[in-house]
Amino acid sequence: MRRRLAAGNWKMNGSRAALAEVAALVAAHPAPTCDVLLCPPATHIVWMSEVTSGSPIDVGGQDCHPNASGAHTGDIAAAMLKDAGASHVILGHSERRADHGETDDLIRAKAETAIAAGLTPVICLGETLAQRDAGETLAVVGRQLAGSVPDSAGARTIIAYEPVWAIGTGRTPTLEQIAEVHAFLRGGLRQRFGAAAEGMRLLYGGSVKPENAGQIFAVPDVDGALVGGASLKAADFGAIITALEAPDAT
Repeated sequence: MRRRLAAGNWKMNGSRAALAEVAALVAAHPAPTCDVLLCPPATHIVWMSEVTSGSPIDVGGQDCHPNASGAHTGDIAAAMLKDAGASHVILGHSERRADHGETDDLIRAKAETAIAAGLTPVICLGETLAQRDAGETLAVVGRQLAGSVPDSAGARTIIAYEPVWAIGTGRTPTLEQIAEVHAFLRGGLRQRFGAAAEGMRLLYGGSVKPENAGQIFAVPDVDGALVGGASLKAADFGAIITALEAPDAT
């Protein structure tokens, strides 16, 4: 059985004062039966690691450079994230792909560097609304899976399916649509990685809220969620963690 994961992406939000929400989350969920990960802005990683110290909550970054070090002003190396207290790093989020023109090849290189530095990559995939309406969803996520996930990926590597049109919009795919994509991704991982694919977790992301989390987590091959705005508040993210801990969540 794959251990389920509730991952929170704070994006470009939060402050040092906002870490009170993390302290509240730690107090409310001292021993969750699922894994919990929070990915704040890079400036918050050390502070958040201090707040979560001694708890089961892991801390991650939101991006890293494909090179291990060098003259790359404003960028952050995977080893630096690790040194700051991160154990994971989100890569290939649709906002990075859209805002910064990140390609599958670049994301793959970043993932290779992250793995070499001892970080667990959370590699994001997802189609736009135009691609969904054109019936291209499986072709798009299949291409991203093949191009963004390196050969060095192992069972610890995490894949997050986030339909671009559902992120921050309040819209979510139907449960059948989520099931179709997750089954397709699991099949693609099995074909490429064999037995190791059984340990690779598939997360769903895109307007996951306490109100819909339970239904989403009951979908086969959904091993958890990558949560945006709802991860900023202890009450909201805590409710999602509770839904993931439910016996009927997969």
